[in-house]
Amino acid sequence: MKVAISAKGTDLNSEVDPRFGRAATIIIVDLDTMEFEAIDNSANANAFKGAGIQAATMVHDHGAEILLTGYCGPKAFQTLQAAGVKVVSDVDGSVNEALERLRSGEVEYLENANADGHW
Repeated sequence: MKVAISAKGTDLNSEVDPRFGRAATIIIVDLDTMEFEAIDNSANANAFKGAGIQAATMVHDHGAEILLTGYCGPKAFQTLQAAGVKVVSDVDGSVNEALERLRSGEVEYLENANADGHW
């Protein structure tokens, strides 16, 4: 299973970025092998609008089934939900720590967005 994490850096020791759509990086991790890919999200981070929707599309396109992040706005959440991607919010610490909490079942999946829209 693949998991996407919004991150401030490009490796598993990076701090989780609380912003989803405007995170510096989206890290996609294969939980079975722990192989990962750091995806530059600067185009979305600097976008005038639509950052969350575009980041959500990117997460789906990379095959992630779960997103770990701090906050997820309504449009991004709706896009992820439509794509079948489960969202875990209020995630902090390092990417590795977030993955450990996921593996141990210490997470709750969102039923609605937990942040207001940007506009």
